[in-house]
Amino acid sequence: MDLKNKRVTVIGLGLSGTSSAILANYLGAIVFVSDSGANKSIHENALKLMSLHHIASETGLHTEKIYDSELWIISPGLSKNSRIVKKANQKSIKSISEIEFASKYASSPIIAVTGSNGKTTTCNMINSMLNGNGITPILSGNLGVPFSKTVLQQLKKPSKNVYFILEISSFQLEKIEHFKPNYAVYTNISPDHLDRHGTMSEYIEMKLRLVKNTSQNDYIIYNQDDTILKEAFKKTSSKKVNYSLERDSNGYYFKGGYIINQNKKKVISSDRLSIPGKHNILNFLAAATCSKLIGIKEDKILKTLKNFKGLEHRLEHVLTVNNITYINDSKSTNIESVICAIESFGQPIILLLGGQNKQSDFRLLLPQIKVSLVKLVITYGESGGHIKTVLGDAVRSEQMEDLNSAVRKAHNLAAAGDIILLSPGCASFDEFKNFEHRGRFFKDYVNQINSL
Repeated sequence: MDLKNKRVTVIGLGLSGTSSAILANYLGAIVFVSDSGANKSIHENALKLMSLHHIASETGLHTEKIYDSELWIISPGLSKNSRIVKKANQKSIKSISEIEFASKYASSPIIAVTGSNGKTTTCNMINSMLNGNGITPILSGNLGVPFSKTVLQQLKKPSKNVYFILEISSFQLEKIEHFKPNYAVYTNISPDHLDRHGTMSEYIEMKLRLVKNTSQNDYIIYNQDDTILKEAFKKTSSKKVNYSLERDSNGYYFKGGYIINQNKKKVISSDRLSIPGKHNILNFLAAATCSKLIGIKEDKILKTLKNFKGLEHRLEHVLTVNNITYINDSKSTNIESVICAIESFGQPIILLLGGQNKQSDFRLLLPQIKVSLVKLVITYGESGGHIKTVLGDAVRSEQMEDLNSAVRKAHNLAAAGDIILLSPGCASFDEFKNFEHRGRFFKDYVNQINSL
């Protein structure tokens, strides 16, 4: 796509919008950026674009100038159903996502990982398995490093044998046309982001857009224990490779306490894996299956299985004091991830649930809580009252105003041998900037109250 002297509007001055504006400018486009927000980071990014790249922008509103354009690049935070996107459509202005835009200038193979849970961990596992094998893996996408930024780096200073490893969200898939990964990795699909997508069927449709353009030469790697994925890929023409916790597969699978390879040989026992939880075994299976298809030798895959450390805010051990353990699982923003967290421990759990609800159905937690070691649930934040009502008398519960008071209550009620688990099952935006901000707050406060 030749952008020289073409008018391009970028909607959004976050990380992806700023990076796509810089890439479009580098490619010769006449770029204008607009963001209806006006916080500090937005103003800083606007100043950066003007001072370093001579790119004009507006903040605090969207003026009619945004429609003086031949192409829109939309940040993932803006829904395809928003008023300005619909108006752009009426004016026949083509609009695409940042992922779609950047992919047009990426000449190296793309590994794209999507799903409701485990995307970031799986991406980092694949990165570890590929790194040091004559391959240059590059992590980007929904991980916090925009694809546009890494593509521009490669245009300016190409590396050899590059593989782009992208974490892809459902938001990023709303506005794709031709985006096509060489390896599409699916972790699972469970209810999430229904506040954005409205219905589960719409959410599933967005997730499946990742493979709408795949061909017979591309691979779809998926969790065959997930009934939605198993059904969705029955008739696809791409090469399908699956992995499983429950049955034999044509990729890696788990059986009798061991990870098994495609030749039905035992690779490693689960007690030698570097991080706990069935969900992490699934992440390992996905990463190993993808890496093996790329040509990575099993000894390198095995090294990652033994040595890979868990990521921050994902079942992260914070502190153990007086035989009470604090776990930060702030990345847990849906019901499925809460269930995975609960299943990962064999000690009594005080569970902290709350934040901004994403239209999740907390009744789905009831069967798990009844058979688990959860002894107390402390709800908090915007959704605290709703969650407490839904849980009813299935478990002892307390409602607190915010995370600060919830942690304090848990600290005061915990007994030796307990785990205090922050696995909120909600978005963080009622109190915090993002899940990272929430997780850091939790860790800081845990350390503070235990130092008194």
